[in-house]
Amino acid sequence: MIGRLIEKIKKTAPIVVGLDPDLSFVPEYLKEEAYGEHGETLEGAAGAIWRFNKGIVDAVCDLIPAVKPQSAMYERLGIEGIKVFEKTVSYCHEKGLVVIGDIKRGDIGSTSAAYAASHLGKVKIGSKEYSPFNEDFCTVNPYLGTDGIKPFLDVCKEQDKGIFVLVKTSNPSSGEFQDKLSDGLPMYHHVALKVNEWGRDLIEDDYSNVGAVVGATYPEVGKALREIMDKAFILVPGYGAQGAGAAELKPFFNRDGLGAIVNSSRGIIAAYKNKKYSEKYSERDFAAAARNAVMDMRDDILPVIGG
Repeated sequence: MIGRLIEKIKKTAPIVVGLDPDLSFVPEYLKEEAYGEHGETLEGAAGAIWRFNKGIVDAVCDLIPAVKPQSAMYERLGIEGIKVFEKTVSYCHEKGLVVIGDIKRGDIGSTSAAYAASHLGKVKIGSKEYSPFNEDFCTVNPYLGTDGIKPFLDVCKEQDKGIFVLVKTSNPSSGEFQDKLSDGLPMYHHVALKVNEWGRDLIEDDYSNVGAVVGATYPEVGKALREIMDKAFILVPGYGAQGAGAAELKPFFNRDGLGAIVNSSRGIIAAYKNKKYSEKYSERDFAAAARNAVMDMRDDILPVIGG
């Protein structure tokens, strides 16, 4: 799977659009349409988000290799939101995009096995098998150690899928645990070494299907981790709305311009609300504003990362 992602990056840009659709991002006219059909209900809210997602995906699918739907933004709407999550994943596949499910799961073996099967693998029902959510990659939390990760590795081997392990996240309080020293090294260093170990048997050409999440807000850490995890693709959150710019991204990439993919969520999907774009685009042009934001992001980062 990492080979497919790299192939698509080479044709477009190392950008993943985070489909994290808070209702406040959804234009009023879309909400009115959905509420007109289903009322001001969870189903109505989910319908509005579906309309919003479809517009964004249609507008940017030829410019990017991948999307990253954040499951929590859908789960908070209950079963109706989960339906839209699955519908969004399927639609993105129809448009030729790689899907990174941002689920951050990690638990004991049997529970992780269930998570892995539902998001990356297959579930057997009688004589038939189904792929419930069918993402290509998902994010995982390594806090429970190998017990929580191995079930995902097993599914990745069986299904040619991949994972991104949380190593050093972009949020300000990440250091409360991730920076703590153990044997003289920060905890994120130890996790990075495990990423290398976990990914050893899942390498396609130059990179592994076991990648890492490292925040752009910590470029010096990113530089060190890039050297440690030489076979891991790095998913980089924190660009744009969280404060990191193009200059902070360079350490995450290799000299060939590969090795990382940069996420932007509300900076793209809510671009029409940004002063930079709001004078040009009305809320009915939200998708065109998102496309403009992707092109601006591409033009911002490509000269910096090289390749």
